Amino acid sequence: MADPQLSVRSGKARDLARRLARRQNRTIVDAVERALEYYELREAGREPASVFYRRLSAQSVTDIDLDAVIHETGSAG
Repeated sequence: MADPQLSVRSGKARDLARRLARRQNRTIVDAVERALEYYELREAGREPASVFYRRLSAQSVTDIDLDAVIHETGSAG
């Protein structure tokens, strides 16, 4: 069985992940996982992830600009 994969269609996200991985001397996967874990901890007490993703799915039928959504959600609080 193949390992799960995450595909992000953002050049900016790819470049950020590569820079972060290089700076931390980690693999890109490790750097992204740690960044997402940190983000989850920092955002605890806010909108639960399940609600966030349900809302994203309801708002969009096509690709989503996650950077814009994160900035929009982050500035609302």
